[in-house]
Amino acid sequence: MHAKTIGLIAHTGKPGVAELISAIAQEFDHFSISTLFEKETAEIAGKKSGLSLAELGASADLLVVAGGDGTILHVVGQLGEIIKPIFGINVGSLGFLTCASSSTYREAVECIARDRINFSQRALLEARVHLGDKRTAKMIALNDAVLSRGELSRLVLLRTRVNGEPLTEFNADGLIVATPTGSTAYSLSAGGPILDPESGVFVITPICPHVLTNRSIIVAEGSIIDIEASDPDYPVFLTLDGRTPIHVDKENASAGVVT
Repeated sequence: MHAKTIGLIAHTGKPGVAELISAIAQEFDHFSISTLFEKETAEIAGKKSGLSLAELGASADLLVVAGGDGTILHVVGQLGEIIKPIFGINVGSLGFLTCASSSTYREAVECIARDRINFSQRALLEARVHLGDKRTAKMIALNDAVLSRGELSRLVLLRTRVNGEPLTEFNADGLIVATPTGSTAYSLSAGGPILDPESGVFVITPICPHVLTNRSIIVAEGSIIDIEASDPDYPVFLTLDGRTPIHVDKENASAGVVT
């Protein structure tokens, strides 16, 4: 893929990232490749204007993200319907999802400009929360969707169905639905398996299950997974890729839906 327009996004709180993103833009200029900036990134780079993440995703051929894994996860969650290829340059503490370090940005830009990069197709989770007759808008996650208990140190009961068929009722601290990308994150810490990035499956992993038979279950990538909190008297929260939790209100019949 020959990228004619690059979208630049930076974790603006990282030391030295302003200088790095400006240097990356200059390198692309040397190859006569135009660059667009996300709004906050434009400010630290001294540019007059920038675009929202959704606008940047619609306008650019490739997104170059200067940050760590958290920054990439945030970008994916904000892109909306249009998901463009992402090239990560690590300036964070974790860089499993990044392609290059900040010290090798020149080589990274040259590889992009000369089409010397290989793309890895990654599955995404699409999630909605049903609260009575209402449901949230579609939300996207690259790593995982986590249903967990609130502040009380108490197990939650999560009734789970796959493609409309009953699976089981998990009695645990929570439940993780992870993509192959997310299989090396929270799911792994909870005892889940490591999946090949292009394996075409999801993994459902209970968090500290109270039943010996409640272990990780692998399902096909196209599955529809319905998760319902069986006990409405105790709060349950849905978190996508570590973002702000969504409180599943106890006063409504509720179900988390992940596809």
